[in-house]
Amino acid sequence: MIRNTQTKNTSTRKFVTTLIGLSVALSLTACDGDDGAQGPQGEQGEMGTPGNDGQPGTPGFAAAQFLISNNGPDNAGTVDLVDQNAAKLKTLSSGNNEGIALDPLNNLVHAGDATTGSLRFLCGVGQRAEDNAFNTTEDREITGANTGLVNPKGIGIAHSAGLVLVADFNGMRISVFGSAAAGDVAPLAETLTDAKPWDLDYDEVNDRLFVALTDGTIAVYDDYVSGGFAAMPARVITPSDDTQTTISVNIHGIVYDRETNKLVVSDVGDAASATDGAIFVIDNAASADGNVSVARSISGPLTLLGNPVDIILSGTDLRVAEKSNDAILVFSNIFSGPSGDIAPTLTTSSIKPESLVQVTEANNNADASDIATTSVSFNGIAVSGNPAAGDDTFGMIAKFNTSLNTQLSGYDYSQSIESVAFDIAGDAYATFDDPDTGTAGILVGNRVAKSRDTESFDTSRDRVIAGENTGLVTPKGLDVASNSGLLFVAENNATTPGILVFSLCASGDAAPVLTLNLADNTRPWDVDYDASTDRAYVALTNGTVAVFDEVTARMNSGMTTLTAQDRTIIPAVGGTALLAPSNIHGIDFDPASGNLILSDVGSAADATDGKLYVLSAADSADGLTEIQVNIGGANSNLGNPVDIMYSGSDLFVAEKSNNVIMRFDNILASEGGDIAANATISFNAPESVAIIPHYISE
Repeated sequence: MIRNTQTKNTSTRKFVTTLIGLSVALSLTACDGDDGAQGPQGEQGEMGTPGNDGQPGTPGFAAAQFLISNNGPDNAGTVDLVDQNAAKLKTLSSGNNEGIALDPLNNLVHAGDATTGSLRFLCGVGQRAEDNAFNTTEDREITGANTGLVNPKGIGIAHSAGLVLVADFNGMRISVFGSAAAGDVAPLAETLTDAKPWDLDYDEVNDRLFVALTDGTIAVYDDYVSGGFAAMPARVITPSDDTQTTISVNIHGIVYDRETNKLVVSDVGDAASATDGAIFVIDNAASADGNVSVARSISGPLTLLGNPVDIILSGTDLRVAEKSNDAILVFSNIFSGPSGDIAPTLTTSSIKPESLVQVTEANNNADASDIATTSVSFNGIAVSGNPAAGDDTFGMIAKFNTSLNTQLSGYDYSQSIESVAFDIAGDAYATFDDPDTGTAGILVGNRVAKSRDTESFDTSRDRVIAGENTGLVTPKGLDVASNSGLLFVAENNATTPGILVFSLCASGDAAPVLTLNLADNTRPWDVDYDASTDRAYVALTNGTVAVFDEVTARMNSGMTTLTAQDRTIIPAVGGTALLAPSNIHGIDFDPASGNLILSDVGSAADATDGKLYVLSAADSADGLTEIQVNIGGANSNLGNPVDIMYSGSDLFVAEKSNNVIMRFDNILASEGGDIAANATISFNAPESVAIIPHYISE
């Protein structure tokens, strides 16, 4: 029998539909009712499982940069620039492998003993590109038998005195060189030590030298420089425990903090052990003597100290070159805290670091020719003389007060010189052209602006730039760009005239890094480089001024020669160029006002036709440019004003034919005409003048 399934299914669908409708109706009815009371809160669930610990953060060190000397099998001869966390920024190749230091211009001084004992000076390391290497055009070296250097390790610089102090390990001595010296030269002084020295630190304010000796002691020399480089230490410090028992073995790194009078040293112990290194902090270091209980001692496996070969302070953070464990370690707050097995605050991998130095902020003081304010005080004015041999001013750099009534000091180059200029560290650069020997070049005098009174040129402190590669034949005026590390020289010879630009670290027969050629081979007498606008102004003996724009920018782009000036300024009166003879010699651009100050010797044979000019808006001038201030005539005593320098208000003039140094006050506001100088002093055949700001001579 067949069942009737359709009827059954239809009945079922109707029943379901009825239930759904009833549910919806009840739901809608409930929407119109009152909310029910809130039920009781349920019990709190169990606490979840703790999450994993986060990664340790990087310690918050102040932003800074450091240089690391490397001395491993594969990286010896390189220097890394790193940040405060020891992250590498770039690598340079100096070729040396031991202690490093920075001079006042942030040039690198690097000791080395991989072959022969050596000190290398690398100019402008901050501006050098990745993998840039030591080269004899930009850099210089002290090395050779006469130096006596055997194994130079740690080095220090007496910045004001201009001295490099070298711990010569196997030489068992401290060797002292002038920071301007170069070549195979004898040291200025040597101090023999009772044990092999590894490092040193010099407190220049108190003239005190601390020397780390590898027998576990520290030699202290008081009045080291002023006392003639003392032969014997005043005291010997031996780090000890509270029972006065010696705990030091083999001291390497050393750093003195003058503010707290604390000394920190690192001890490598047994050089073959990678676990026995230590750090000691010594209080009252300036007077400490004998067995001294250390204020703090750090050693043990947590410290990672094995061969801590060098240390430096950055505030109260101690940075350690840990050679055996391939690391840079940082111990914060090194002067406080307990002794014992203390882990470093930061550990960064670094393959065989040998030495450290912190990169300091650049000296932003203006060079003497670029002073743009009247607020700068001056220590004096330097004058170079160029009379016949035998005269009392021959080869002399004399310093007078700015009132021009008292001579303060004198330094003797001992040969015929032309112009002189100074860098902001106080070194003097003087051009020379010796007719007797047929040689020409540049003499660099170490810290002549600061001291050297009654002294003369000495290869242990000073150096010469000369030779065929230099292109120097008859050099005249020059200008220093300290922060660019450059020296601009006006080469006056008739065949290859131009502006030759040298590295400030150059020595010997070094080629220029840049040459500025002049249209029509016009002969220059002087040059003023303005760092603020990267522009060079050149005084030409045809009565005009050549202007080169973007000088270092183009050099840094790879150019080695600028073929001609960008524009030529022609001094004019009433829209007409000056009549011959016009022979521009002295030149000084004022960056504050944009004025250009010039001296015109006219006919070199005439002692009465000299002039001084002020031209406005020189930074943009081109072609005929009206003279705003014109000084000349009998009262002015201007005949051959061969050089000038502007102080920000007053103009100093070297008047050669009339044997006098003059000062014209408020030159930019002068009405001009036949006016007398405000101050004068006699000087036989002056060739150049250079003001010395107080910050150069400090």
